[in-house]
Amino acid sequence: MRQTGGRDALAGLPPALNIIALSGFAASLSTRALDPVLPRIASEFSVSITTAAGLAAVSAFTFAVVQPAIGALADMFGKARLMIVCLALLGLASLLGAMATSFELLFLCRILAGIGSGGVFPVALGLTGDLVGPERRQVAIGRVLGGSMTGNLLGATASGVIGDVLGWRGVLTVLGLLVIIAALAVAFGFRGKPISPGGPMDFAGLRRSYRTIFSNPNAAICFTAVLVEGTCVMGTFPYVAAFLHELGQESLAIAGLVIAGFAVGGLIYTLTVGRLLPRLGVNGMMIAGGALVGLQLAIIAFGPPWQAQAACFIAMGMGFYMLHGCIQVFASELTETARGTAMSLHSFFFFIGQTTGPIAYGFGLSHAGKVPTMLMAAVTMLTLGLVLARILRARPPADAIGVAPDR
Repeated sequence: MRQTGGRDALAGLPPALNIIALSGFAASLSTRALDPVLPRIASEFSVSITTAAGLAAVSAFTFAVVQPAIGALADMFGKARLMIVCLALLGLASLLGAMATSFELLFLCRILAGIGSGGVFPVALGLTGDLVGPERRQVAIGRVLGGSMTGNLLGATASGVIGDVLGWRGVLTVLGLLVIIAALAVAFGFRGKPISPGGPMDFAGLRRSYRTIFSNPNAAICFTAVLVEGTCVMGTFPYVAAFLHELGQESLAIAGLVIAGFAVGGLIYTLTVGRLLPRLGVNGMMIAGGALVGLQLAIIAFGPPWQAQAACFIAMGMGFYMLHGCIQVFASELTETARGTAMSLHSFFFFIGQTTGPIAYGFGLSHAGKVPTMLMAAVTMLTLGLVLARILRARPPADAIGVAPDR
């Protein structure tokens, strides 16, 4: 899997990637929006912080379960159109959540938000794969990730600040309006561009697509890897504010700032991947990424000051995307004719991990304590990077021209 880097790769990227990155930015604004304000939600509705963390889990779970259908719909009905509709749904769900009068209603709104966000990012990755060849794809994906990381950064930071001033309802109101505006902007940006369906509904073709994807041994490896990533890394986010409260730091803005450090690390990755990849190679990126994430989780386990935790989240974001970006490229090469479906399956397993993550951390924190739970996640991520570097290798998709499926 050869990748070009630096100026040559960037010069060959199509301008439409900027529009795709904008859609990822809009959807990502609300991804971590509630994490800094979960203690306020728990207090208002008289639920535990573990129960409140279920809002992050249910959004991720809904995102995950719609992925197989989203991928098929994107390949059949057009990726750009699906992104626009789902952005609108995400914005409306956020506005309705701001008016929720009970925890149950807010829970339902986060389910709708998960459906909306589920139709944006994985489809954006599939569209990126359609537009850019394998030799420049990791750099192109890095640009799309840049839009999403900026959204994560601003979403987490702004929600903490807005939460201190307007409360969690203000957070959902502001972000809902921004996402709807972004949906209109993306629709305008794609005006005059082909967004027609990719083909008629063909369930036999869909079955063939799944057979093609899973005939590649890399499918099981990639999907298992992102499941582990989602559990070990993203599962920590709903508990950051609670960890800081234990240290006496109750400012929601500070919690948002710490969480936003992860997105800062992601942005650093997008700016440096074109230089790092030629130097480290794919295997080196995976090993270094897993080690960097594991080290930060181990440091956070011992409860350093919030400034140190913010620095850890920056380094963790950098390491995470060094590893995750490589997995994404392998996932994008599982098939040539149903890339939207492949990337949606990739997101399905990743967000299943984000669903099980808060639950697993909640169980570990309650029964084993913070330090053992975090250290176990740290060792897991270190091991993951080493194992992937050993077993992941380029394998031609079964539907590549002149290539027969592996037996």
